[in-house]
Amino acid sequence: MMLTISFKPTVLMQAAALMSLPLCFMANAHDMLPAKAQSQSILFTNATVHTVTNGVMQNSDVLVADGKIIAVGQDLDNSDSLPAEIRQASAENTAPEPDYIAKLNGAQIIDASGKHLYPGLIALDTTMGLIEVEMMRPSNDAYEVGYINPQLEAISAFNPDSEIIPTVRVNGITHAQVVPQGDGLAGQSALVSMDSWTIEDALVETNQQFHLYWPHIRWLSKDADKRKEQQDDLKHRVDKVYDAFIDGQRYQLAAKAGKVNKKDLRWQALAPLYEGKAQLFVHAQSQKQIEEAIAFSKQFDFKLVIVGGYDAWRVAGALAEINAKVIYNRTLTLPKRNDEPIDMAFKIPTLLKQAQVPFALAFSSDWNSRNLPFAAGQAVAYGLTKEEALQSITLDAAKILDIHDMGAIAPGFKANIILATGDILDPMQAGIESIYIDGRKIDLNNRHQQLYQKYLKR
Repeated sequence: MMLTISFKPTVLMQAAALMSLPLCFMANAHDMLPAKAQSQSILFTNATVHTVTNGVMQNSDVLVADGKIIAVGQDLDNSDSLPAEIRQASAENTAPEPDYIAKLNGAQIIDASGKHLYPGLIALDTTMGLIEVEMMRPSNDAYEVGYINPQLEAISAFNPDSEIIPTVRVNGITHAQVVPQGDGLAGQSALVSMDSWTIEDALVETNQQFHLYWPHIRWLSKDADKRKEQQDDLKHRVDKVYDAFIDGQRYQLAAKAGKVNKKDLRWQALAPLYEGKAQLFVHAQSQKQIEEAIAFSKQFDFKLVIVGGYDAWRVAGALAEINAKVIYNRTLTLPKRNDEPIDMAFKIPTLLKQAQVPFALAFSSDWNSRNLPFAAGQAVAYGLTKEEALQSITLDAAKILDIHDMGAIAPGFKANIILATGDILDPMQAGIESIYIDGRKIDLNNRHQQLYQKYLKR
């Protein structure tokens, strides 16, 4: 029997799994070296800067140092043209960056005339680094057995050497949310950098994120007896979810009273959720599922994020009542119902925007998540502005995860930057020249390009 690595494996399980993996899989690691930490300041000049937070700035400069964006404006290399807040702070000798001028003087100058600067894209709801070859079970660590597994952490199975990562980041994706799959309460996700040596290097600190796949009937049978079985099974699975969280709630109360006789890793893991320090991501598409998830989160006072959200625009008021957010992941799919317009799925981001539902766009996959910017571009064709679409895969995606220093080109934000010759939302003409993660210029070589070059010589 071939063993596989679980999300939270023991040392013995890890050893057994590693010994059982085929040698070809163990050797399946990309050969692109992670970039070193930024040691020299970088000044991008004369670029069209898509700031996200402050519109599109023409012929502007961006100064990056120590992995952060220091300043955005015109003629930053001219002290008379420095941003007002920096000039004032310098005059008072209380500059937020005391060595700003030194950083500016020693900066690498990159002339971006006629080019565009975008913030790095954030791919939500992916299985990045959990799946290498979908048809090979030993290379698929996206799910685990069991129905209630809040203690499982997807990050412990993340492979930073995955061959898929370089093929995805070349489209401008600098970070990905790595999400466990399954039924019921599947575990915890994490946000990772797309350029790292180890799991520890890759991990971006966020609040804990628990993923619950809300029970539903995939296809309702036309046979009355079979349909009754399906409905009974659905009720049973919903009851199991409620029972689990009620047990978890009781455990938290007992723990506070010092009356826990036997530790339970599942309910211990859930503590941040009951304390309001974590978010519950409920995977649900239909109006019925979403309404049930809203009622559920109300009962336990959880911070709710709906993942999927095909019908979320229909219940905008109920979502607003509990400050829920939505990750919409069906931009490039067919409609869910036979009587809906063929382009219904394309219109939903605009419907969410009109209904004032906070949302971000996602493309739920592993290697196919590289289509994220294309999905956002499709939303532009159906009602979103380019600025709104870009924000939905950058700043809004960061906000979904309660991160406030990613997803924009603005002072104080992390220097996750894309330098391109064209529109990032159109993969056919994006022309991405370079990508920076925390100010580090990453290697854009990948397996696809290597094979392309190989077969050119055939």
